[in-house]
Amino acid sequence: MGKITGFLEIDRQEPKYAPAADRIRHYNEFTVPMEEQELARQAARCMDCGVPYCHTAAAGCPVNNQIPDWNDLVYHGDWHEAAANLHSTNNFPEFTGRTCPAPCEEACTLNLENAPVTIKTIESAIVDRAWAEGWVTAQPPAHATGRRVAIVGSGPAGLAAAQQLARAGHEVHVFERQAKPGGLLRYGIPDFKMEKDIIDRRCEQLRTEGVIFHYKSNIGAERPLQSLIDGYDAVLIACGAERPRDPGIPGMDLKGCCYAMPYLVQQNKRRGEEYIGNEEDILADGKNVVVIGGGDTASDCIGTAFRQGALSVTQLDIRPIPPEQEDKLLVWPYWPTKFRTSTSQAEGAEREFSCATLEITGNDGIVSGVKCARVNERRQPLPGTEFTITADLVLIAIGFAGPLEDGLLQEKSFERDARGNISANTDDYKTSLDKVFAAGDMRKGQSLIVWAIREGRQAARSIDEYLMGASELPR
Repeated sequence: MGKITGFLEIDRQEPKYAPAADRIRHYNEFTVPMEEQELARQAARCMDCGVPYCHTAAAGCPVNNQIPDWNDLVYHGDWHEAAANLHSTNNFPEFTGRTCPAPCEEACTLNLENAPVTIKTIESAIVDRAWAEGWVTAQPPAHATGRRVAIVGSGPAGLAAAQQLARAGHEVHVFERQAKPGGLLRYGIPDFKMEKDIIDRRCEQLRTEGVIFHYKSNIGAERPLQSLIDGYDAVLIACGAERPRDPGIPGMDLKGCCYAMPYLVQQNKRRGEEYIGNEEDILADGKNVVVIGGGDTASDCIGTAFRQGALSVTQLDIRPIPPEQEDKLLVWPYWPTKFRTSTSQAEGAEREFSCATLEITGNDGIVSGVKCARVNERRQPLPGTEFTITADLVLIAIGFAGPLEDGLLQEKSFERDARGNISANTDDYKTSLDKVFAAGDMRKGQSLIVWAIREGRQAARSIDEYLMGASELPR
């Protein structure tokens, strides 16, 4: 794989970014593309490791990208074949190449020496070149099956399933409650992580392949789910998991405190020149911002706040500060808990660990601060450690509790799992309702984009088997 002695001769090169002082002045992507010669050198580091954990779903890549294969192709300069190989397992590598946290790199054998192959950078370079060279083209089916499939939700799970089913010859209709496709790919992820014309060009490919999009179509509210069940041969529910986890903090009703997603959705709609509605603007300009939560969504809030002109941004994390380096013998090849700094955090955020939020304080109904305390190993507040952080805007970003309970979940009584997700196994993705399937975060719970793509692809195969008795689609 790659150059036989490449991993011994070539050092890992990290992706480079525009300086923080420059990039916070705009919302565009800021990763500096790596030169082709250096990309080939980095691909040459992929070793013949025997068991490539990088492309196993359990530890590395949920869509089973054939990472050693396309690393070898890049090393030998066969970019066209590398792009074909990459697309054979991943419908949207430009999405994952930008937003995935890269568990494949943590699972790389070279990570035992803390120098994994730059898999994510190479993946992104392959697909970007494929688009630039015109290699990404529509693949309409040779024959129509006469079967109709409705997909509710146009996030990564819904889009992946739509493309697979359209290529199998089915008539596919995607119903999206927003004005544009993409789900939280478009409305939850800031442009500085992924510009939205990337979604638009991929959806145009899907349209050319026969996928029909219906926007501002809120199934279960404006149109009954039963109408899809009656009018289509199969229905896939892929609406995501947008119900925020409630922290139960006093003072959340104060003006200037809100959940992360409305804040991010508003900003993405501004960037997309969409109508926000009658909602009050949530903006960080000139404000001291406190972000509660330690995950990717919290990081997205931090980067957005800086670009809006926040005076300061402080991030609160109830977890203890993790170690700088994990114990490889205990956790490799699985995703480790270790200290990481996102590009948004590197733009100037103050980070507080082992910090519980006790109360959001305010004056005259407006947020003025966040009362906190240090916690013990069981995350219980320690008496006498209380302190208050000045705040004009507080954003709650502690994850999601499951799918939204209004709409189609009110209309239909699905069998649910213990966490409130729609029950469906990964063998056939069937729900408790006849003809209805579920995939993505609505079935699995809050997870990564790459997992949503995997579930969409697998659900598409199950639907194809259900409709035709057999399927040639890959799992």
